[in-house]
Amino acid sequence: MEKFHPSLRECAIVSTAFKLLLIPTYKSTDFEVHRNWLAITHSLPVKEWYFEKTSEWTLDYPPFFAAFEWCLSQVAKYFDPAMLEVQNLNYASTQTVYFQRLSVIFTELLLVFALQKYITTAPEASKRTAHAAALSILLSPGLLIIDHIHFQYNGFLYGILLLSLVLARSPSTRLLSGLLFAALLCLKHIYLYLAPAYFVFLLRAYCLGPKSVLDIRFWNCVKLGLGLLAVFGAAFGPFVYWGQMPQLAARLFPFSRGLCHAYWAPNVWAMYSFTDRVLIFVAPRLGLTVDPSAINSVTRGLVGDTSFAVLPNVTPRATFLLTLLFQLLALCKLWLRPTFDTFLGAVTLCAYASFLFGWHVHEKAVLLIILPFSLLALKDRRYLGAFRPLAVAGHVALFPLLFTAPEFPIKTVYTVLWLLVFLSAFDRLAPVSVGQRRFLLDRPATLFIVVSVPLVVYTSVVHPLVWGGRWEFVPQMFMSSYAAVGVVGSWVGFSWLYFTA
Repeated sequence: MEKFHPSLRECAIVSTAFKLLLIPTYKSTDFEVHRNWLAITHSLPVKEWYFEKTSEWTLDYPPFFAAFEWCLSQVAKYFDPAMLEVQNLNYASTQTVYFQRLSVIFTELLLVFALQKYITTAPEASKRTAHAAALSILLSPGLLIIDHIHFQYNGFLYGILLLSLVLARSPSTRLLSGLLFAALLCLKHIYLYLAPAYFVFLLRAYCLGPKSVLDIRFWNCVKLGLGLLAVFGAAFGPFVYWGQMPQLAARLFPFSRGLCHAYWAPNVWAMYSFTDRVLIFVAPRLGLTVDPSAINSVTRGLVGDTSFAVLPNVTPRATFLLTLLFQLLALCKLWLRPTFDTFLGAVTLCAYASFLFGWHVHEKAVLLIILPFSLLALKDRRYLGAFRPLAVAGHVALFPLLFTAPEFPIKTVYTVLWLLVFLSAFDRLAPVSVGQRRFLLDRPATLFIVVSVPLVVYTSVVHPLVWGGRWEFVPQMFMSSYAAVGVVGSWVGFSWLYFTA
């Protein structure tokens, strides 16, 4: 018997039924990306996977994900063998669409399993809040928009991440947690941003004794080292043997891409770009120099180099150093206090740092913050206060991914309902802070949420009606910059809680 209702199983069934109805909806270029990867891994020998470039959507995920695509292709051939031909670019038969959509739904069962594991392993006193957090993740509008309409496999990957986090709670399963995370890195390298938190936690809580850093648990070090060597060896060993690591690295880390993605992620660089755009108009009055060749760069909405007209240009090294700096601050506390809650906080702050200051950040990466933060949002009302603007800003910032008319009511109604249901439920369940309540984000967060409503209406409905096809990037500029305020504000609030707890 399930202890809480609706149960995770019931919600998973209803959610799956709803996602089946979304099969005919809009699909992005990522649909063709993954179809092409199915064809590459099925039709070509492994040695050619990372050299094939018939399509512009070349294979640029780590080897385990390529192997995952190969496994899917063994089933895909029974739906439509033509989808597995490398030369069939932009192939999207009905059978292909159904197979790829169903593969996302099926592999997301791993997320359901991880969430159930999270609930069952939670302390008895916090099972109700764990159940609420699990349902919020399962029914996330972010996963619905990105995976089941736009098209990706994030639910499957976040299921592995969540399972790894859950295993880190118990000392007896921390080795498995580390190895599972290593496997995740070999599936999608974006999770490298979280690796520093895992490294410090496993070193401090698994390889070293609890009372002294000089108490080295030698056998634990051996098991972890051999396990990591086995995982990374299985993934990259063949490519090292073939001398293909430079080619693999070039595919995985294309630093030739610009600072900002085609749609600005709601981070510090969105605010920086917006500021530069405003300064273009006021620069003559302030006596500032304007670079005419860069005027169109910051708002063109394309993937490539981004140049700023007034503010200094940003280099990959600067973004790396800023990301590293703010991650190191979080890791210092984790080193001194290697508890599970501190570990979750450090993982969340590492995700914040990479998202806010990283190079060429995708707006979809905001889920890398939302998911681990969801596990802490109900710790007390102060944490919920920091979570609210992130939940609103992070999900609303995904709206431009779905720009066709039929999907507009789906993304807006579903997201609004999710926010109303879960933020109100979280508000009832979050316990009052034990200490004196001095959290300053409550009222600003409420104001931020209220203002977001007319902003969404303007950018999604009013602007296209008034301006038509003109100034098409302006709504995205407004939305990304405003959402960035919410994400940055949430980061500041969560950081204050993390370092003062």
